[in-house]
Amino acid sequence: MSFVASVRNHIDALVHPSARGDALTAARHRAFIAPRLIGSTAALAALPLYLVARGVPGVLEVVVLGWLVAPILLAYFLSRTGRFEAAHGLSALALTGLVTAIAWRTGGIASFAAVWLAAVPLEAALSVSRRVIALACAAALAAAGLLAALTAADLLPPPEADAGAALATLAVISAALYAGVIALGVEALARINVSLRHAEEDRYRLLARNMTDAISRHGRNGAVLFISPAIEQLVGVPAHELLGHGLFGRIHVTDRPAYLTALADAARHGEERSVAFRVRREGGAAGPDSALIWIEMRCRPVDRAGDRSGDAQPRDVVAVLRDIGERKAQEEALEATRIALEKANAGKSRFLATMSHELRTPLNAIIGFSDMLMKADNYRLDAAQRDEYARLIHESGSHLLSVVNGILDMSKMDSGNFEIEPESFAPAPVISGCCDLLGLKAREAGVDIRLRLPPALPDIVADKRALNQILINLISNAVKFSDRGGRITVSAVREGGSLVLTVEDTGVGIGKDDLPRLGEAFFQARASYDRRHDGSGLGLSIVKGLVKLHGGDMTIASRLGEGTRVSVRLPLDCDGRTRAAKPIPLAAARAEDNTLTTMQARKRA
Repeated sequence: MSFVASVRNHIDALVHPSARGDALTAARHRAFIAPRLIGSTAALAALPLYLVARGVPGVLEVVVLGWLVAPILLAYFLSRTGRFEAAHGLSALALTGLVTAIAWRTGGIASFAAVWLAAVPLEAALSVSRRVIALACAAALAAAGLLAALTAADLLPPPEADAGAALATLAVISAALYAGVIALGVEALARINVSLRHAEEDRYRLLARNMTDAISRHGRNGAVLFISPAIEQLVGVPAHELLGHGLFGRIHVTDRPAYLTALADAARHGEERSVAFRVRREGGAAGPDSALIWIEMRCRPVDRAGDRSGDAQPRDVVAVLRDIGERKAQEEALEATRIALEKANAGKSRFLATMSHELRTPLNAIIGFSDMLMKADNYRLDAAQRDEYARLIHESGSHLLSVVNGILDMSKMDSGNFEIEPESFAPAPVISGCCDLLGLKAREAGVDIRLRLPPALPDIVADKRALNQILINLISNAVKFSDRGGRITVSAVREGGSLVLTVEDTGVGIGKDDLPRLGEAFFQARASYDRRHDGSGLGLSIVKGLVKLHGGDMTIASRLGEGTRVSVRLPLDCDGRTRAAKPIPLAAARAEDNTLTTMQARKRA
């Protein structure tokens, strides 16, 4: 075994470096070198025994013995140059020359050696080259034609008397051995070819099964011809169920045209295409949005080796499918963040536009009336006028202070620095006190305030100051937007573990397009029906922020021209609710609400 291994290693070392990188090419080189080197070496080693038994060799024997050196030279030629086709071509010419020489000395075309010309193309077939096979056939036919012509013209020398039997025996033996060598070479190359193909298939099969991306092949009509098992992790069904038009049937209806267009472009135009579409995952037969996943498909036409026709016939398409759900979620989150930032920027612009009016108006009044008071002698103001101007200055200052306090409160709530101080108290006196506080303002506006409280309203744990501010803002808005003769109803009721406060008016109402935006900082309803009422737009925003800090919620129902109903739901024990949940700044909460709203709108679309 060690001798065989050493011979194999020596032959492997003779393979040209250019052929060692490819297993099949290296095997072909070894199949050429090994039989010629081993056979010729063995024949030359047995030459002394043949000479002892035969005696002095004849002319033909000398030619045959001399030819034994040719295979060794050809093996050396291939080892040094790596020119596989050239080596096979030279081998075919050498064998043709040997057969022609023997036939020339042993009877021409009728010689036993002439049959060997058929072996020349057979040996050339091992080269897997049309050019070499054509050269071998041409050489064998030319030699056969030459022998036939010489035989017909009787130009051949007479055959040697003592060479017929010996050479015939040698020819039969060598022909059998040579045919066996060719057969072994063909078998070895076929076995290596099958082994390499199986190894290649195993590598591709292992790659296809362990890739997270799925690989598919589609026919000219888009039908799936093959799809790798990785698709089962994406869609949740066996791969064989997606063959044919099974995958197409699971694609979202609105994404099917893009899917088919990408496959058609890749098949007909020979260009790479990429498309993203939604696929229904197993378990989502009813079609909910949560059962849809985003998949990106990159497809390209299958290469047709050797196709030089240049036709535009559709080809099969190979595609790679990848789950891009996380990327889509990030894109949607980024889009929602962009929209939230645009809203914040619009809110800042709206703030500047609103505050420029709300701050400038009282300041102008304060400066103007105070200037007149300072020049009272010039204007000849009496006591009543001075009192009136002083009252206007006081009202303007109070309004200005209210606006500034609202801005500061909103800033604290946005940054998360607004802290509530829960305490246990009875809500009924607070609600009654707020109605009494705004009663005078309501009577001056010709609006009636009605209070409806149950006899046994439970105590709550909340910030009394915040509850007072919530009610004052809601009742003030109701008075402001109610016409003379209007009615405001303030009520409270317990519902489960919550206290529900309701302020309902018969005022101008709010259009349905403006309802979703109520509670945004500095937002005011459309001027078509409320522009005669001044305000900074901070009231409902502050109410919404205070309610959120208590762990409650606010709902608004209104109809244009019929009035508005605002309901605030507060937990009876907001101290326990706020301890259970980690507080977050209102700005972050508002951005989260905007993100969820945008993503839900996209899903509904």
